[in-house]
Amino acid sequence: MVIQQPNSQIKLTNVSIVRLRKGGKRFELACYKNKVMEWRTNVETDLDEVLQIHSVFMNVSKGQVASKEDLKKCFKTEDTDKVIQEILKKGELQVAEKERTNQLESMWRDIANIVTDNCVNPQTKRPYTVTMIEKAMQDLHLSVNTKRSSKSQALDVIKQLQQKQILPIQRAQMRIRLTLAQSKEAKKLREKLQPLLTSIEDEDSNPEEYELIALVDPGHYRQINELLQSDAKGKGQLEIMNLREKEEGDEKF
Repeated sequence: MVIQQPNSQIKLTNVSIVRLRKGGKRFELACYKNKVMEWRTNVETDLDEVLQIHSVFMNVSKGQVASKEDLKKCFKTEDTDKVIQEILKKGELQVAEKERTNQLESMWRDIANIVTDNCVNPQTKRPYTVTMIEKAMQDLHLSVNTKRSSKSQALDVIKQLQQKQILPIQRAQMRIRLTLAQSKEAKKLREKLQPLLTSIEDEDSNPEEYELIALVDPGHYRQINELLQSDAKGKGQLEIMNLREKEEGDEKF
């Protein structure tokens, strides 16, 4: 792609365009590929590493730079960096059809892999194969959204599979060990923790301390930890024994 300016031609390679329509006008940025997503996820914070040219364009391919009057009228500011940040945040990343197809296919596989890695059949405790999860995603008529992370979409897939009962599935349980010093507070804390535990595997108690080994849903871990911090007054310990409790081997039809 070539950007033409009054006295020069700037040849851009590996370019991605971010486009935002505002105030009836089109504004564009010339960016490096992959850097836009890194900026949106706070991996990259330096605008000069994201932008090929530190300017706001009306049309990147024709080299038409937006005037200060247009910026003022549409964005209510002449501060170029503020405008650039708004376009990066809200604009649409333009990609070629082939590249978009590859991006969608890659994200589809990522979502399926995340679901496979984090879930089991609750009846057998065995993980599903990626192929089986992809088939279930097709049954959901899932549309991949490139503006959302694979992880958040994987969590949605798990919820939808459970709600629509397409196949029995639950998040693989996390095994934890909880140790508390014996006290009145500890007894009250155990009562608060009980609803957050999927199952208790072992309990041990002596005059000095209480120890519990249990399986919990990973989504409850933060809440358990916060309760421990606030109610145990520094006299408790939470340990993750393993992140995912699974039986060996894949689930098969």
